[in-house]
Amino acid sequence: MTKKFQSIISKFTPAISLTVICLLWLAVSEGELIPNYMLPSPVEVVKAFISEFPILAAHSAVTLQEAVYGLLLGTALGFAFAVLMDRFNFLYKALYPILVVSQTIPTIAIAPVLVLWMGFSMAPKITLVVITTFFPITVSLLDGFKSVSDDEINLLRSMGAGNIKIFRHIKLPAALEQFFSGLKVSASYAVVGAVISEWLGGFEGLGVYMTRVKKAYAFDKMFAVILLISAVSLLLMGVVALLKWLSMPHKRGKNK
Repeated sequence: MTKKFQSIISKFTPAISLTVICLLWLAVSEGELIPNYMLPSPVEVVKAFISEFPILAAHSAVTLQEAVYGLLLGTALGFAFAVLMDRFNFLYKALYPILVVSQTIPTIAIAPVLVLWMGFSMAPKITLVVITTFFPITVSLLDGFKSVSDDEINLLRSMGAGNIKIFRHIKLPAALEQFFSGLKVSASYAVVGAVISEWLGGFEGLGVYMTRVKKAYAFDKMFAVILLISAVSLLLMGVVALLKWLSMPHKRGKNK
């Protein structure tokens, strides 16, 4: 009975935590511990979300498009680089330090340069998303490839397998777990990268909408768009989780 009760509680823990946070938020805002114009109540945020939903939906479609395109390109590029760096050790030694150093450059510092080079179209937004999503994919795949033991590789070589078969039957399956972990991180980065790039130049997108309502001091709408950005990020992460479930049937039913 106790285990069953604990199992039920564990399933509802996220919902309970979210409810507690919303109640505390409501108490702080309604009690005017923080001025209402700085922290609108959850009720006002929900009202703003509903009233602005058609506009938010149009902007979110643009941001989601930028995030998906950038994520797909970043994943393809990261996969290609990881395969080449695993296959050729000199490429690993030459490129890996550069990849690490590239992550020390703030995203907010890259975005204006991309806008200057590419203009205010969708291209600089997608490019920034590629830059932010490329690294987690590459590193996670490299770790997965290198987790394969030499004994496994030598066994397949003794059976006449070439590099392609070794990659297909040993390295790629071994790297899937790490790959989807990196892809989940990249999915969350994709939306953030798209929004940041929209802050600095553009005509559509959640980042553009956010800058407009910020200048109007409409903080209820600001919080509404923040919640929508979180929802879009969770949507992409859910798609990644579904892809993992479909690609790794042997992991179904296990704790993730």
